[in-house]
Amino acid sequence: MIGISIATKWEFEASLDYFRVKANERFTYPYGEYFMKTINGRELIFYSTGVRKVNGVGGNQYMISKFHLTKVIVAGTCAGIDDRFNLLDILVPDRAVQYDCTVKEIEPFIKQSFVVDIDLSKYENDFHTGTIGTADKAVVMWKDYLELKENEIIIADTEAGAIAYICKKNDVECIIVKGISDFPKEESNSDKFESNHEQIDIYLENTPKVMHKIFDDYLKKFI
Repeated sequence: MIGISIATKWEFEASLDYFRVKANERFTYPYGEYFMKTINGRELIFYSTGVRKVNGVGGNQYMISKFHLTKVIVAGTCAGIDDRFNLLDILVPDRAVQYDCTVKEIEPFIKQSFVVDIDLSKYENDFHTGTIGTADKAVVMWKDYLELKENEIIIADTEAGAIAYICKKNDVECIIVKGISDFPKEESNSDKFESNHEQIDIYLENTPKVMHKIFDDYLKKFI
């Protein structure tokens, strides 16, 4: 069985809407809800995990163990870092890193032990790829955005790198499919709250569009 890991409630609600999931087709588990679908003859289980790394890892370890998953597809939104890309662009990273696992003042920004290389060679190469960075905080501060950009991270989220890490520990294939829902905005000292609020509004508006685009154009490529 293939797992589709979805973090936020807005991403999961968009998934429920896309697949027209009925109330009696939704089930609860310790980290959220899940439903099942068969697509192209493959059994898929779509599940919400909640946000941040602990929930992402816990939810995926639970699903891997309970349903004996052979592959996990992490589907959802991300913040754009590389300005070559635009809102709603979909990316499939070939490298996932956790960038909040070091004391950056005295250690490398990214340690090799927290890097997961993702082999995409068996899939058609008709998608954008690169490095996704994961931390236990969203990229809303301009200084964080600049630091990620300097380290050649193209998109960022709060779960995928940790999920890829736990999949590797379980010898389960992991594919990350992320759509850019928002970009951090440069702010002055006086308007940080306003900039953050605007970024959240853009995220909420674009989340259903990203999820529908992933399911329309990308899901079947990787199952």
